[in-house]
Amino acid sequence: MTAIKYKKVSEVCEIIMGQSPSSDTYNDRKEGLPFFQGKADFGKLYPTPKTYCSAPLKIANENDILMSVRAPVGDVNIANTKCCIGRGLAAIRANNDMINYKYLFYALNYKKNEIESMGTGSTFKAISKKDIESIKIPVSDIENQVKIVKALDKAQELIDKRKAQIEALNQLTQSVFLEMFGNLKGEKVPLSELCYINPSKKEIENIDKEFPVTFLPMANVSENGELDLSETRLIKEVFESFTYFREGDVLFAKITPCMENGKGAIARNLINNTGFGSTEFHVLRPKENVNSTWLYYLTSLQSFRKQAEANMTGSAGQKRVPKQFFSKYKVVLPPIELQNQFAKIVQKIQSQKEIIKKSLEELENNFNSLMQRAFKGELFNELMNTK
Repeated sequence: MTAIKYKKVSEVCEIIMGQSPSSDTYNDRKEGLPFFQGKADFGKLYPTPKTYCSAPLKIANENDILMSVRAPVGDVNIANTKCCIGRGLAAIRANNDMINYKYLFYALNYKKNEIESMGTGSTFKAISKKDIESIKIPVSDIENQVKIVKALDKAQELIDKRKAQIEALNQLTQSVFLEMFGNLKGEKVPLSELCYINPSKKEIENIDKEFPVTFLPMANVSENGELDLSETRLIKEVFESFTYFREGDVLFAKITPCMENGKGAIARNLINNTGFGSTEFHVLRPKENVNSTWLYYLTSLQSFRKQAEANMTGSAGQKRVPKQFFSKYKVVLPPIELQNQFAKIVQKIQSQKEIIKKSLEELENNFNSLMQRAFKGELFNELMNTK
């Protein structure tokens, strides 16, 4: 076995920079090759095509590493078929005699922060072919690389299983909602009659402006109802320019693509029971006999979001759900007892999720440790001492 050496990507790979073909060659009829433009197309490992190109200019082969080279920089994926790549991507093609393509994928993932720091540009960050060529990665013989890939794949498989379990619980909650409330009979009333839409800040205008409150930019609200509560501001810093809400309110992202992606949450565990956040939130405050949990899951339904999307106003890229939509959308209000029963079921499901999320966090920490050992040479040395 040979010792570990650091090699530039240009020494072990061919690099193909993407080039976007004419827009009239794009289609959704699966004519030509799958087309990928940038990181937004990636999704999970091995990207799923949304668009095809009938006249590709730059082509990536199966098992080429696809790297996002502009806004953002450094994210990687693996092509699982021949595909057309636009200017937001580069294809990095491994020399199979020198480097295993999956090993290359993990190595570039490990180097992501370093690669990201190479980005230059005022409008958005980008890296060049020369930048990619200069990246150095640890390389030993193929046998050791394959062993490392197997170890990392096994660790990643465990992580993926935990993520799948969490997703299954998310789907379970939606299924329970539809089972309990999907076929309710009775008079439908506008949603605006069941909750206050965008409550006025006047109700707290006399509060001490030195009070700290939770601050929620859009980035701190997930697509599955989770909140990052790490940011805090003083009321005087946010009162004039941001959206106000309080404990138990439901946040609904009104701007595209956040709305279509499902961003929203119940505002819980707020500092001083008060929060401010992005102006791109609608705030729904439940009235009497309306449970926040029921209201949130109603607004997270795909059918609800589709209707909201159909009522958006504004120009492309800046479309928003108007406040008036909540007056147009009608629903049968379930008995509060049934809503509360649903909330208890959700609480049990959330408790299961928290257990799995802790396990996931441990697995991800172990994976990161394994990555460090692999690409600092420690795992190479261990493997060279095993037969």
